[in-house]
Parts: sequence; structure tokens; C-alpha cells
Amino acid sequence: MIECGDKKYTVEEAKPGVFGDIDILFIAAGGSVTRALAPDAVAAGCLVIDKSSALRMEPQVPLVIPEINPEALRTHQGIIANPNCSTAVMMMGLWPLHQQFGLKRLIVSTYQSVSGTGADAVKELEAQVQAHVAGQPLKKEVYRHQIAFNCIPHIDDFGEDGYTGEETKMAQETRKIMGRPDLKISATTVRVPVVRAHSISVSAEFERSVNLAEARAAIEGFAGAELVDNPAESLYPTPLDFAEKVTCGVGRLRVDTAFDNGLSFWVTGDNLWRGAAMNALMNAELMVRTGWLKAKSAEVMT
Repeated sequence: MIECGDKKYTVEEAKPGVFGDIDILFIAAGGSVTRALAPDAVAAGCLVIDKSSALRMEPQVPLVIPEINPEALRTHQGIIANPNCSTAVMMMGLWPLHQQFGLKRLIVSTYQSVSGTGADAVKELEAQVQAHVAGQPLKKEVYRHQIAFNCIPHIDDFGEDGYTGEETKMAQETRKIMGRPDLKISATTVRVPVVRAHSISVSAEFERSVNLAEARAAIEGFAGAELVDNPAESLYPTPLDFAEKVTCGVGRLRVDTAFDNGLSFWVTGDNLWRGAAMNALMNAELMVRTGWLKAKSAEVMT
């Protein structure tokens, strides 16, 4: 039994057969759990919002960022997928620029915090820093390489094309969310010794002529982004600034010197909130607010 506010809730084991009275099921326990529980929950009339990568690219499963493609929620067949945390953060800067100038192709490099790997990775980073200060050997258990004071350009397994699974996810998911299956994307994903919040460097080429004034105005007018862009005063987004924030910071906006009609920028966002839990919750709230959720009880509507 747990208490939340003035209510008490009974905690039950998540297993087939227990979803009959549940309106929305959030799954954040990995693909194997999703595949084991989601079909039974859907059969029981439960809406599943899944945070794993198991079903993101399934054609019948909408992959939704609520500020970007909310209409895709209407097409769900019982399951809604959450995007990869890096994809979600990147799109907070990329989408308003796409709306303004029309995206053609992009190159991205990520700087991903250890919390994206999990609690054990956070503990490993902290333990390695403490060991270094104490002059003791640094133990490596979560990552193959030392993560303290280091960068590791290896997230997920390498594919035959030389890209990692994380890099492939970013490309595929961006195409699906934007409805652009032909979009040209190249990603390099890197783990860095930061506890919380991912950062992404983006160089994008657009169909139409770009200028910085319109680009900044587009960012400022987008609900998911906060413009922090005054290099002369050393103002730009950092992970410490945007940990535990719903919005993502966008800065270092500049005309790209390699692309025609190109812009380069930097975006930082909380991978645990904006890139994960908050996105899932916002999708659920939107389903309720619009009346797209056929609830079994009145409580979910309040």
C-alpha cells in the first residue's frame, strides 16, 4: 500500500490478468517486459504508453512527442511509444526550425549523461571520481572504459554499417516522428561524465534561405524550448542548467559554414524528464484532455 496525497493505493505485481480495471499502463522496464505485458493489457482495454525501444518502429504504433505530432495519437491501436531520450531533446530545437525553413538533412553529435544508462552508471561515475581523488584504482563494471574524466563514443551495440544502435534509433525515430522516411541523417552518440541531462550538437541544412533573427524567433515561440543564446555574455544551455526542467535549452545558433542554407545549434535537456517520463505523461494528459482516451472510470478524467 502506498499513499499519494490523501489517497491510498494497493500495489500489485504487474503480470497478465491484472489490467482489467486500469485505464493507462506506463511501462518503463525494458523491451522484454513490454513484449510480455503489453498484449495482455491492450486486450483488457488498457492504453499502454511504453518507454522502451521495443515497439517504436512498428508501423501500427505511433511514436509521439506531443508538441510535434499529437495527431498521431489518434491512430493508436492500444499502444503509444515514447521516443529515445536523445531524439526527444534534439527535436525541441530542430522542430521549430524545420517549421520555419524546411529541414533537408542533418548531422548530429550527442553528449549523453550517465543517467541514461541507469542508476548503476551514476554510482560508477561517482565512485570513480571519489577513487581518483583518493588516489585509488578506478573500477569499471558498467562501462568497458573509465567514464570519469573521459568520453566514450559507444552507446548500444555496433551494427554492420558501423553505426551503433543508439545512432540508428535517432535517425529512424526522427524520420518517423517527422513523417520524413527519406530524411538524410548521420548521428554520433557519445557518453560523457555528466550525471543528468543530454546535450546535442546539430548541423542542419534547410530547403529555404535561413537567417538568425527568424531562427531565434522560431525557437522562442516553441513551447518545448527556451532560447539561451548570448555567447558574448557566456550564455548558452548546459546540462546543470536544464536538469530537472521540462523545457530544453537551445543556444549557440549560427549560420553553418558547411551547408547551404545551414544552421548549427546546441540543445540541452533533461533525459529523465523531457526525454522520458515527462513525454510519456504529457501524451497521457493529452489523450485525456482531448477525450481520445475511452476511460473505464471517471477518476482518470479528473
